Amino acid sequence: MLFKMERRVVYLETMLLTFIAVISAVSCCSPSDRAALLAFKAGLNEPYLGIFDSWTGTDCCANWHSVSCDPETGRVADISLRGESEDPILTKSGRTGYMTGTISPEICKLDRLTNFILADWKGISGEIPSCLTSLSSLHVLDLIGNRLTGKIPTDIGSLTRLTVLNLADNALTGKIPESIVSIKGLKHIDLSNNQLTGEIPVQFGQLKMLSRALLNRNRLTGPIPKSITSMDRLADLDLSMNQISDWIPDQIGKMRVLSTLNLDSNLITGKIPPTLLSSGMGILNLSRNALEGNIPNVFGPHSYFMALDLSFNNLKGPIPGSLSSAKYIGHLDMSHNHLCGAIPVGSPFDHLEASSFANNDCLCGNPLRTC
Repeated sequence: MLFKMERRVVYLETMLLTFIAVISAVSCCSPSDRAALLAFKAGLNEPYLGIFDSWTGTDCCANWHSVSCDPETGRVADISLRGESEDPILTKSGRTGYMTGTISPEICKLDRLTNFILADWKGISGEIPSCLTSLSSLHVLDLIGNRLTGKIPTDIGSLTRLTVLNLADNALTGKIPESIVSIKGLKHIDLSNNQLTGEIPVQFGQLKMLSRALLNRNRLTGPIPKSITSMDRLADLDLSMNQISDWIPDQIGKMRVLSTLNLDSNLITGKIPPTLLSSGMGILNLSRNALEGNIPNVFGPHSYFMALDLSFNNLKGPIPGSLSSAKYIGHLDMSHNHLCGAIPVGSPFDHLEASSFANNDCLCGNPLRTC
């Protein structure tokens, strides 16, 4: 009996040690992940705040600044380094971050990475490592606010789990890759303020989950893809300050939840689709294009514009009388067109200044001179 009890005690001790070993193994990051992080760190220089001072020791899952691990596997899952944030290091110093260097391809060895955020450091340069597209678990890729150059990786569409793609405020060139339309779960894309060229992919509308598409301040050309009008979740579309041409698709005003549409400073021609002005749009900016014809007389009691800007076009005829029945117009600009006739009266016009109607052919009435 005593022998059996001793065997049981030994068995329990062995099980306990095994359990402790498993827990220890899970709580510590793998040596390969640690090596990849250190190689990533070696490619960067942060001279002021000591962002990487905590990246020491063997366990990168314990107190390494902005690194998080999966508690079940012990693999690195998140890197979240923001140069403009409420991070205690930044708030205590009272300054925003600054970092130089490049993104080491060694980062791609973190093959369980779900979020990679290296944002707003202002001085990080070089290209986006093409191997990032091999990180099949990636949900968020946020590299906004750096000095990255080169092209968006051609096979970016391989990141099929991606929900957020933010590459804004860099110096990226080349086209928007056609493969991007394969990221079916993408909800937010921001490529603004780069030097991207070429046309928007024809099948861009395949991104059915997309709610925000910010492609402004680039050098994009060609038409607005008609496929965009089938995007039932798109609420914010910004294509402003490009070289987009042709006309506005008629169906764009029938999109279910689109509330903000910025198309200003392009080369768009043709007439304004009546559906755009009779929809539930809250912000509509069509300024600085080559739109022509009359402004459609389709406003009504449900028209509620926080901003409506039609300035710097070739619009003619009168200001529609139905605009008087609009529920609310916060900002209105119809200046620099060829409009003529009396400005309608009514509450939507009571707070507007003369600058809203300046430089037209023959407009009159309050707040301009009397007719």
